[in-house]
Amino acid sequence: MYNICMKKISVLIVGALLLAGFIHEPAQCGFISNYKTRIEQTKMQKSTIQNIKNLIEKQDIYANKHDLKALKELYSPEFVNSDGFEREVYFQMIDDTWKSYPDISYKTTIKNIDYTDNYATVLVEEVSVSAPVEHIGEFDTIGELYSVAKGVYHLERQGAAWKIISEKVIEETSTLKFGEARYLNIELNAPKQIGSGKNYTATLKMDTPENATIVASINQEKMVYPQEKVDDAFRKVNNTVLERVFKANKDNVNEYVVASLGITHAKSYDEAHIRIYMSGMAFLMTRVNVIPENKFIQFEADKNE
Repeated sequence: MYNICMKKISVLIVGALLLAGFIHEPAQCGFISNYKTRIEQTKMQKSTIQNIKNLIEKQDIYANKHDLKALKELYSPEFVNSDGFEREVYFQMIDDTWKSYPDISYKTTIKNIDYTDNYATVLVEEVSVSAPVEHIGEFDTIGELYSVAKGVYHLERQGAAWKIISEKVIEETSTLKFGEARYLNIELNAPKQIGSGKNYTATLKMDTPENATIVASINQEKMVYPQEKVDDAFRKVNNTVLERVFKANKDNVNEYVVASLGITHAKSYDEAHIRIYMSGMAFLMTRVNVIPENKFIQFEADKNE
């Protein structure tokens, strides 16, 4: 009886082990399958991110070579930026910049990448520098151009390649200094964003060299092409701050605040004559993104009329 019971128990144990193995095997296969899927997804994610990074790196390479044709191939034919400039106008503006600053160079730093199957956004910071030559007084002097922009590139997968379909500049500042102005602390402050038709203040702050007179101006320019030149209204700056109040345009376009200043000195060269000469110049620009007025918002009172 004892042996028979033991045989029955053994049979039950073997059967249970077989059953457990039968039940466990699909779960293990499912785990392995899920693991393989995650590995493949990770590989695809890394590949996609790398392809996007490669696009931004190529953009820097072609821009620094001033290769307009190669750079243009990275952009979709349907490209339009947040200022409303389509691809042809956008690249004409780039070409104009290269002609004005033949030595300009660029450095783009990627801050973040988000993407879905066919679309991506790339947050970047771009720095551009140049050393243009300008004639001041009796001499040619080398200047310093330094520009910083933060923005977003919008990408679309077109076939096997990613293309830039749009870009939006969040903020942008540029400073160009010549002569004595290169050694001064000069700042131009304005809001990064303002509502259409709203008033805002632009402030120019500067150091004043000893025994020097500074004349300066602050103007407002809409972002259009070709650029509309605004006549500078220079005034003598009696302290270290110059301010102007502007009203944002209502034309649904972004705008720049541009400041210009000149540093002059007076020097006596005989008892009856004084020589006035310019020792430095500076030009500063900051972007103001204008929020367009939404004319399709209605309150309940308006709907009932």
